[in-house]
Amino acid sequence: MRNNNKNKIFAILAIISLFFPFTSKATFNPNYLISDAELTNYVSMEMGDIQGFLEKGYLADYKTTDIDGHTRYAADIIWRAAQRNGINPQVILVMLQKEQSLVTDDNPSQDQLDWALGYGVCDNCSHNNPDIQRWKGFAKQVNSTTLQINEGYLADLAENGETVMGFAPGVACTIDDTLVVPANNATAALYTYTPHLEGNENFAVIWQAWFGLNYPTGTLLQDNESGGVWLIKYGERRPITSRAALLSRFNEDMIIAVAPSVLEAYPKGTAISLPNYSLLHAEDGAIYLLVDDSIRHIASMEAFRTIGFSTDDLVEVTTSELAAYEMGETIDVDTVYPQGALIQNVDGGVYYVEDGIKHAIYSKEILTARFGNKTIVPAKVDELWSYDTGEPVKFVDGTLVGITGSPDIFLISEGERRPIVSEAIFLGFGFKWENVIWTNEKSVNTHPLGEDLESINFDENLQEASTN
Repeated sequence: MRNNNKNKIFAILAIISLFFPFTSKATFNPNYLISDAELTNYVSMEMGDIQGFLEKGYLADYKTTDIDGHTRYAADIIWRAAQRNGINPQVILVMLQKEQSLVTDDNPSQDQLDWALGYGVCDNCSHNNPDIQRWKGFAKQVNSTTLQINEGYLADLAENGETVMGFAPGVACTIDDTLVVPANNATAALYTYTPHLEGNENFAVIWQAWFGLNYPTGTLLQDNESGGVWLIKYGERRPITSRAALLSRFNEDMIIAVAPSVLEAYPKGTAISLPNYSLLHAEDGAIYLLVDDSIRHIASMEAFRTIGFSTDDLVEVTTSELAAYEMGETIDVDTVYPQGALIQNVDGGVYYVEDGIKHAIYSKEILTARFGNKTIVPAKVDELWSYDTGEPVKFVDGTLVGITGSPDIFLISEGERRPIVSEAIFLGFGFKWENVIWTNEKSVNTHPLGEDLESINFDENLQEASTN
């Protein structure tokens, strides 16, 4: 039904890159654009939300005749079409931008408004063609597009297993000399509307810029279709491929379920497949201790036995598997607590000791959150005084914390405490109130204050662009 002019697409992509800079690298997966649930989530925005979204462009004050003959604002027309035809208003906004730049354009032509979504217009069709005049007009464009997607393409997929153009989940097709295999109905429907690769990349870029969330380091995300769990770290998504690896490193209560399209916005990093502190037995016979993302060579079997390791715990690994880790410091017979230990002083204070360095623990909340049921060992006489003092123990990245008696809540990320400035942002990220750890001020403030945690915000992106 709808083909895009490629020159127009490249121009729109240039506009998007200026107005909506990414804080993490976005990747385009041509096989997956958005989830089925996202396409049909017609209650994602109230009318006021749509109006607020349009405030920086011409459509904020634009009024025209709706399909029922009543004069309405653009936001009202969009909201009514979404409710009437069961399509996400966010999808409509993205399509208005990708087709005619109408969301950000502050002075569009009447032609842009009349053919807002390009409905009924093919690559070589003139807007003056008498055969397409019945679809002319902003409201008709919005209504016809959303009706076509739901009662046309999605209905065809439900009844026939494919759209009118033959697009279907799992069925390979060639688009602009690229092999594409739509992963779901939403992707098949969007390719039917715009059978060009660039146009759908445009859609995906805008979608992620406007309605994606920039999850910070330490966030655990779960694909709500496949069930896979990923760690967001430094702008990458790292798959956690075993439950043992998950439980040894993270709190599974902190997992947030998201659509696959959210995960696709992040480049894929190295997998997390082994439990922390695993003993790795290499092909050449060397033994390593896995500590987070590094491996530490155990210099000798004497050191191995002195520390208390057992050969029963060795995990066979290949040379290529070892290459995924950084090389840490060697462990020898003089290394003290390479796996870390909780040592309790005579005054009741508990320290975490690793490699002969002691780290203070400022609260039982940090103790529990970091170490769970790890055994606490009483210190030997003057033992703790013999160790150098390091930085105090912090909460792990991804932890929600608050100071008892204060309403302020922070997310720990990259060692900093990032204020969560509103309930809307808290809930928008999928956080849960029961996961907030309330503790003393000293435990929270040991983390340097970072930037406020904010979702990608349309208003702020436009303001930033205007000052560049």
